Amino acid sequence: MSRIPSKAEILDWISAHPTQTSKRDIAKAFGIKGADRIDLKRILKELEAEGHLQKRSKTYRDPEGLPPVSVLTVKAPNEDGDLFAHPMEWHGEGEAPRVLVITRASDPALGRGDKILARLTKVSEADYDFEARLIRRIGTNPKRILGLYRQGAEGGRIVPIDKASSNEWFVPPEAAGGAKDGELVEAEQSGPKGRLGLPRARIVERLGDPTAPKAVSLIAIYQHGIPDQFPDRVIAEADQAKPMGLKGREDLRELPLVTIDPPDARDHDDACYAHADDDPNNPGGHIIWVAIADVAAYVKSGSNLDREARKRGNSSYFPDRVVPMLPDRLSGDLCSLHEGVPRPCIAVRMQIDAEGNKISHRFVRGLMKSAASLHYAEVQAAMDGRVSDKTAPFLINVIEPLYAAYTALLRARAVRQPLELDLPERKIVLDDHGQVTSVAFRDRLDAHRLIEEFMVLANVAAAETLIEKRAPQLFRVHEEPADDKLDALRETARAAGLNLAKGQVLQTRHLNGLLDAAAGTDDAELINISTLRSMQQAYYSPENFGHFGLALRNYAHFTSPIRRYADLIVHRSLIKSHVWAEDGLSEQDVEQLEETAKQISDTERRSMVAERDTTDRYLAAYLSERVGNEFSGRISGVARFGVFVKLDETGADGLVPVRSIGREFFHFDAEIGALTGVDTGMTLSVGQRVTVRLSEATAITGGIELELLTLEDAKLPDSGRGRGRGRRSPAGRSPKRKAAKSKLKAAKTKRKVERRRK
Repeated sequence: MSRIPSKAEILDWISAHPTQTSKRDIAKAFGIKGADRIDLKRILKELEAEGHLQKRSKTYRDPEGLPPVSVLTVKAPNEDGDLFAHPMEWHGEGEAPRVLVITRASDPALGRGDKILARLTKVSEADYDFEARLIRRIGTNPKRILGLYRQGAEGGRIVPIDKASSNEWFVPPEAAGGAKDGELVEAEQSGPKGRLGLPRARIVERLGDPTAPKAVSLIAIYQHGIPDQFPDRVIAEADQAKPMGLKGREDLRELPLVTIDPPDARDHDDACYAHADDDPNNPGGHIIWVAIADVAAYVKSGSNLDREARKRGNSSYFPDRVVPMLPDRLSGDLCSLHEGVPRPCIAVRMQIDAEGNKISHRFVRGLMKSAASLHYAEVQAAMDGRVSDKTAPFLINVIEPLYAAYTALLRARAVRQPLELDLPERKIVLDDHGQVTSVAFRDRLDAHRLIEEFMVLANVAAAETLIEKRAPQLFRVHEEPADDKLDALRETARAAGLNLAKGQVLQTRHLNGLLDAAAGTDDAELINISTLRSMQQAYYSPENFGHFGLALRNYAHFTSPIRRYADLIVHRSLIKSHVWAEDGLSEQDVEQLEETAKQISDTERRSMVAERDTTDRYLAAYLSERVGNEFSGRISGVARFGVFVKLDETGADGLVPVRSIGREFFHFDAEIGALTGVDTGMTLSVGQRVTVRLSEATAITGGIELELLTLEDAKLPDSGRGRGRGRRSPAGRSPKRKAAKSKLKAAKTKRKVERRRK
């Protein structure tokens, strides 16, 4: 007979092994077999009835947990000098867990009564339950500056790198933090103007060489004017926010909604759940729930938070940091759908048939509790047969039904045929010091596509609901390509031996046909890049002009209100049109709708450029140690001053200056996008395979300069210059130059004839 563990032993096991809490795991841990499992089940039920455990699906968990990001009140140091803190958001019935605050040298001094926003880690220690790392102290928001530190005889100065700011800051010797002359530093104001009339500052972080990788994103933030410090009034307003209850909401806490994000996700603003539809009139159909953080409940129209969010427009993401649209108290805490914590949401229940067509949908304002925070890779691994302790409890009842609904949606997608570009996304991996350790391409898993399809369906439902209710909203608009861009794409396709028909109303299926024809060939990447370049920039508008790329007539952004202001507007419109509460779309929101659309379209582009510049600088920094090495690549662009080459290994773009290609003059033909040597007749055009040597990589600018070695696996032709002038024609030009000119003229004439025939 097996020994039945005591209640205390079971609770200790669950606390020490939070991922192995099913009845089966507990039985295995204590060697319980056969009929003795009945006694174990009885004890677990007693613990649940006593409030010590909470059953979730087939697992038991300690209800006395805390969110991973929490607001804490710091207590006075104990006799050993340790700082403990009390959690302000506590849902348990017993005594709150003990939290030890782990401070770093760069953290400000904390004292009794200070409120802090901290990231928590569960630990198994005798005298405390969680360790907390400071995110920031609540109620203080000192002004910060990024600049170059200049050492002086009696302290130092900080010269800002922002061109719009000419005010220097004085750094007392004791506040320099070991900074060296010429280093890039981040500092915060520590006092009013003092010596020489300069504000006093304390260096909070040394970023070292301003050309080093760790400084890259900060430089881009300042260079593009992205606001990265919240005004005091905004911080104060966020700090006053409290957790929401069930009042006025539908209780969705029993739905096993899960979040699926990258492992390094900073926030969780969407959760989903699916199951087979039990409606006999919908055989093979599915019910899909998508729940989105109810940011509108915290960010009221016209508030300080609202004005700052509108000004920012969106969050900006960099390899080493995020500049959020909302303060941490909201984006990383109260509005983030953390596992096991009640959170307000706006959810949509969607009914689809076996072919993935949406039959009906309805929106609710609810209170949910995420059953699990999962990662794309672990969800995909579970579906592929590699189940972990984390995914095992959710495989049958949550993960498999999600994939079943996704399979149905794929059938509808195949009929709709949105644009199917195949362009790998680069992933820059940094170490703790901000150095690039690797540059790779992100895996595209079915788990990624599943979430994308669910979010697209929810966005369509939001747009359709607001259209039906004739409510103001912001549409996500993507117009069809311009004629001149399509002509350029046709030229590129023709050069690759492919065809994009003319004289018909362009649809995404026509472009997909071109992409399919190029798939698996050497020209596949070229055709994908050229197709992307032919597309218009998407934008926000109060008017509905459709979404060409997704092949959708009605589309609005609803699923990411933590990081996009457009989604917040859509949420407010849903609130008002459903008459849920008074925090819906205001008259001012409606009056400013067109202005808001332009504002957030501009901020989105600003973030994209800053993120792209940052990526270019990181790539240049990564390649700077490989100057002189040879790389394979493909010509991705042609200009009068040279050709751009995309390197196969990293996806980095570098310039081959025309001055470095032989000793001949090159004629630039903008119509076909080619450079042609007038002596050799050598033609450089988009898509050609090349080998290049890295001659320069400058991290501070992101510039990469290359030297052309081979073209289509052949050595470059010799122009003959420098070894004698050769035979000249009576007009003073070489026969080769005349031949090159004739070749270009003949090519143009041929194209004009072909166009007339069409």
